Amino acid sequence: MIMRSAPSKDAPMPSPFAHSRPVRILLVEDHDMVAEAICLALERSPDLQVVARAASVASALADVQRCEPDVVLMDRRLPDGDGVTAIADLLALVPDARVLVLAGEGSASVAARVAEMGGAGLILKARGLRELEEAVRRVAAGEVVFSQDLLGDVLERLTGRTPGLGANLTPRERETLHLLGEGHSTARISEQLGVALNTGRNHVQRVLEKLGARSQLEAVTVARREGLLK
Repeated sequence: MIMRSAPSKDAPMPSPFAHSRPVRILLVEDHDMVAEAICLALERSPDLQVVARAASVASALADVQRCEPDVVLMDRRLPDGDGVTAIADLLALVPDARVLVLAGEGSASVAARVAEMGGAGLILKARGLRELEEAVRRVAAGEVVFSQDLLGDVLERLTGRTPGLGANLTPRERETLHLLGEGHSTARISEQLGVALNTGRNHVQRVLEKLGARSQLEAVTVARREGLLK
């Protein structure tokens, strides 16, 4: 048996996130004030370095090859697309990069999409800059990181213990969704369903609520992504 001496009480403990060089970060955030605050917070730590900042999906795809970052810190909502959808394209360009999604709000379905696309995690902006720093370190070290209030639901969804998004739509709501997918207005949907305009509005609103969408366009986008519409 090989005996190892115990470390001195005064000796610093090695960090599990220690790197031979700083963790290189590509920050993808289109709001200047938010981006500047994040940059300042990350760069006050000598083990973290923001090597580039992008404000769109297109810029991120251009920068990720040029910079070859360890971590891409990606806002979910960008002017030219969804940061979650862009994960696969980023990883196709730099397979060794780790993508951590930063979102103003989150849900189990969104977090599960991040995992399914190959992302390393999702953290909510409301969690604070200190937690963000730690999440970047953990992701760079190979961990998968989700905000604690999402983690349980993510695991359940990924293991099939909870139904997919839109599973609880009624037949009438599914019909409403298909009409939305064809580009019909609420008035036209009501006419097609043979119901009063207010009833048609209620059907549309319930579809939006069940899909977690804030607009009819977003509902259609989510439905196509989830396989509810072709």
